[in-house]
Amino acid sequence: MKYPATFTQEAAGITVTFRDIPEAITQGDDEADAIFIAEDVLLAAMEVYFDEKRQVPAPSAAQAGDRLIPLPASIAVKVLLLNEMLSQAVIPSELARRMNTTRQEVNRLIDLTHTTRINRIEDAMSALGRELEL
Repeated sequence: MKYPATFTQEAAGITVTFRDIPEAITQGDDEADAIFIAEDVLLAAMEVYFDEKRQVPAPSAAQAGDRLIPLPASIAVKVLLLNEMLSQAVIPSELARRMNTTRQEVNRLIDLTHTTRINRIEDAMSALGRELEL
């Protein structure tokens, strides 16, 4: 999952914005710094969406001049899971019931700071009637 970013040269450095994630705005001293910081601010924006239990916008197609900033695969699969839960209006306790597990485990599945085995995300998607495709 890669989000298109616009890099704009300004007097103070390079400003980076994401058309799909308007909360993610940052600035770097040079191109390498801007890329590094853009990856960090994109992750921070994901945390906001997760904390607020909001649908994470899908990345749009890149346009001329855009740079693609990737989300780590471990985060991207959690984005897919959260979005599917929200689109189906399935709360963690309901997903836990469907998976025959605890609500705490489901909460860990949608916690960006918790390391999760990919097969558990796959199990959760299956419980939602979806297949995890990467």
